[in-house]
Amino acid sequence: MKSKNELLSSTLRMMKSDILYEKTKSTQELTDEKIIEVLTRSAKRRKEAIAEYEKAGRDDLARKEKQELEIIMQYLPQQMSADEIASHVDAVIASMGTITNKDTGKVMGQVMKDLKGKADGQIVKQIVAQKLEKL
Repeated sequence: MKSKNELLSSTLRMMKSDILYEKTKSTQELTDEKIIEVLTRSAKRRKEAIAEYEKAGRDDLARKEKQELEIIMQYLPQQMSADEIASHVDAVIASMGTITNKDTGKVMGQVMKDLKGKADGQIVKQIVAQKLEKL
């Protein structure tokens, strides 16, 4: 706040507000995992807004959302690369035994449980779909 960086200040206030709101919704103490979940939801909202603004031709608003997303991502754990996700998906598929293309839900459930907060769900979904198509 002292540096007069309005974007950073407003984004941090928004993050704090989201965390406090989550705290008031629940009687339980917030864990680090729950805070990461709140911040991940906030990042997802930013990504969706960026896509909508770009579709509507509002580059100015999309740029602001991208800057906010960069700030939020600084407070989230390092995201896994597509190669790391793919190798984990391979391991999960191998451990499940006989898998068909219809078992997408089972595979996704296990992979997302393992990679919660570490990987973007959209990327995981694409990789799982590609792997199961090859079966």
